[in-house]
Amino acid sequence: MERFTDETALVTGAGSGIGRATARRLASEGANVVVSDIDEERGEDVVAAIEDDGGTATFVAADVADAEDVERLVEVAVDTYGSLDIAHNNAGILTGFEGVADIDEGDWEALIDVNLKGVWAGMKAQLPVMEEQGGGVIVNTASEAGLVGMGGLGNYVASKHGVVGLTKTAALEYAGRGVRVNAVAPGPTETNIQETMAGGSDPRELPFDTSAMSDVPMGRNADPEEMAGVVAFLCSDDASFVTGVTIPVDGGQAAD
Repeated sequence: MERFTDETALVTGAGSGIGRATARRLASEGANVVVSDIDEERGEDVVAAIEDDGGTATFVAADVADAEDVERLVEVAVDTYGSLDIAHNNAGILTGFEGVADIDEGDWEALIDVNLKGVWAGMKAQLPVMEEQGGGVIVNTASEAGLVGMGGLGNYVASKHGVVGLTKTAALEYAGRGVRVNAVAPGPTETNIQETMAGGSDPRELPFDTSAMSDVPMGRNADPEEMAGVVAFLCSDDASFVTGVTIPVDGGQAAD
């Protein structure tokens, strides 16, 4: 099934994890994919994997914390493929476990710049292009940390709550202009961030309650491909009347 034939999709943080899985999924369904990451080697590997599968992709290095870099990224996508139909603002980082009063200012700013400012910069560049061409779809990567509080992750939680709020606001602003904006809220997923959160430590030894990251009713972590499937749904016409929502993809955690 090729739901995105001749459409252009842009995925940030596409060098690994959810971004990599989404880029490959969208390409497998016919999209021309602009793979973006700060890690050129990983990004080029994703392009090679897509091309090996018979898809079309281009790598563009970009730092989502730099609004001018993101604007250039969108311009390259349009110049290369002629449109921007889908954008997955996925890039994100985690700086570690610290109580709210102990977060280093530099860590706060670095994380907010990528996780929250990066999503805003993406939509700032993407929304006008999509409106002008008559429509488009944006999916932002939030987190279960955008829906609940988590001890020891104050800056991460703040950034992801911000993503949820920005998603709702942009959806309302553009609902009548042909652009849908939604988000996914991944639960524990086998990605680089999940490895960082684990930190090689037994969560029971950490000084904060991390049960929200580990107690999954379905009894396992997600594969990145499971997130990619939900992103692809939100980008497709099957979700044509869906905007402004954040979908938990968390094995039942939000229901607990």
